[in-house]
Amino acid sequence: VGDKVMVLARSGLWQEVVNVPVSHTFPMPEGMSFEEAAGLLVNYITAYMILFDFGNLRPNQSVLIHMAAGGVGTAAIQLCKTVENVTIFGTASASKHESLKESGVAHPIDYRTMDYAEEVRKISPKGVDIVLDPLGGSDTSKAFNLLKPMGKLITYGVANLLTGQKKNLMAMAKTWWNQFSITALQLLHQNKAVCGYHLGYMDEEVELLRSVVAKLVNLYSQGKIKPKIDSVWPFDQVAEAMKQMQEKKNVGKVILVPEAPKEESKKAEN
Repeated sequence: VGDKVMVLARSGLWQEVVNVPVSHTFPMPEGMSFEEAAGLLVNYITAYMILFDFGNLRPNQSVLIHMAAGGVGTAAIQLCKTVENVTIFGTASASKHESLKESGVAHPIDYRTMDYAEEVRKISPKGVDIVLDPLGGSDTSKAFNLLKPMGKLITYGVANLLTGQKKNLMAMAKTWWNQFSITALQLLHQNKAVCGYHLGYMDEEVELLRSVVAKLVNLYSQGKIKPKIDSVWPFDQVAEAMKQMQEKKNVGKVILVPEAPKEESKKAEN
């Protein structure tokens, strides 16, 4: 009682009181804020497991990170920096490139105005060792084709389904139609790997998740990772918070809190 904890839950966290199994709670490390704790688990567990458990990231390799300024993207960049001499390619809109360079992305690419596959090939004709794919659809095929021999593609989302504020049936149909498909025999001829990851279906893997969180807490305590918070919004501004993400303005995590931070309310009173 009274311990500060981070929690993992598939849904239901946009409320003031939540009930979660003790196995899905983790003590917060010394010096961590609640906002950082809210931004740590889902994004960093995902980034860690896709980069290291599936991707087997090693020194001197190259990684393509899509949506590099988002929650998983910023986590993946920081984790890549814990390995020697990793070259990071990151896609994001042009306004975020300066921030990405500062965080360690060697080659930011504006996916809105450029063909990111062509840009990667200009710099690295053979392609990259690892592609993190949260997009789905035809982008998964592009990712597979960008892999070097022995390269690994880890797909962990279908962001191409979401094109605006509402579900777009045309976008869903197009993504489904373009969805990447490959046989075991084709993989054998290509010397490449395809992996799928979904943290939401790891509920039962308590020991595995606890071991990953222990590594992340250790990295945080060493100052090697730190959740990047874009903005913090009270519950009554949830629509504005969602808009911040839908309009792709955020660099890092958009955090919801039950009430506005006290400093802000004091300023309002003054």
